[in-house]
Amino acid sequence: MTTLIRKLITKNSNDPASHKFQLWFGKFTRVAALPFVGVMVFLLIWSVAASNIDTSLGKFPGPKAVAEQMGNLYQEHQDAREKEAAFYQRQEERNAKRLAKDPNYEPKIRAYTGKETFLDQIITSLKTVMSGFLLAAIIAIPLGIAIGLSKSLNTAINPIIQIFKPVSPLAWLPLVTMVVSAVYVSQDPMFSKSFINSMITVTLCCLWPMVINTSVGVASLNQDWVNVSRVLSLPALTHVRKIVLPASVPSIFTGMRMSLGIAWMVLIAAEMLAQNPGLGKFVWDEFQNGSSQSLSRIMTAVIVIGFIGFLLDRMMLQLQRWASWDKTAQVR
Repeated sequence: MTTLIRKLITKNSNDPASHKFQLWFGKFTRVAALPFVGVMVFLLIWSVAASNIDTSLGKFPGPKAVAEQMGNLYQEHQDAREKEAAFYQRQEERNAKRLAKDPNYEPKIRAYTGKETFLDQIITSLKTVMSGFLLAAIIAIPLGIAIGLSKSLNTAINPIIQIFKPVSPLAWLPLVTMVVSAVYVSQDPMFSKSFINSMITVTLCCLWPMVINTSVGVASLNQDWVNVSRVLSLPALTHVRKIVLPASVPSIFTGMRMSLGIAWMVLIAAEMLAQNPGLGKFVWDEFQNGSSQSLSRIMTAVIVIGFIGFLLDRMMLQLQRWASWDKTAQVR
């Protein structure tokens, strides 16, 4: 079929309508048809491989089992929300009866303490990764700009960056946990310690790619632009705002995209290791549970983790295209 269409296109290549159709067909093939074929082939291989793998908990889950489990997890979330609504309704009714008997009674509002659902843990992980990522950006981008502008500062800080850059953030996790436990002491904390531990771990893994890419982008500024800034005697902050930042945006966003991808991977591992709330803990709990549905639930989490990582990368790509003069930023 495809060969026939190509022959028809080639035969009428001088026709403007045919040329337009050729462009449309090429774009459709590249954007929709080829990815669809790739996904279908992957699902076929996955299904065949899963049917031939036996584990201690049964067959390895295939696409059908994962699809069913997605529906089950969503239904569990809906049931949990209904239980929460019923809990608050009962509480409100009890307080209303007590107030009717005793107008001086002070109603007590207790928070619902039900188990987090799969969707709740997705939201928890997203909050954690974005908080750590934004904190790292606040630190890394100004530091990278300063390093890129000053060769002396670059020489002074570069050894520290080169030493700590290869260190896995998971190696920092025990130290972070101990420090947070010792320093973050409060009777009524604004954030839970588990959230702080995971957020700082994410921040540590985000710092280095952003610092390095920002500094490289700043150091690679077109010398003509720098000379123009000098001729105009622009103040330092104006020079950074008008010359440095616009020219360095592609490099900065490259570092941010790399950092966010790494942060998402590290967060899941940190949540598994430290048993902090989130998708990592969900995977570990299901592994420890060892029920007949555990494998399909874990595989569902794996698919969701990958899909969220894909969406986060596309989000950063769109932000880069919006903020940068380079509107041709491509997926890498």
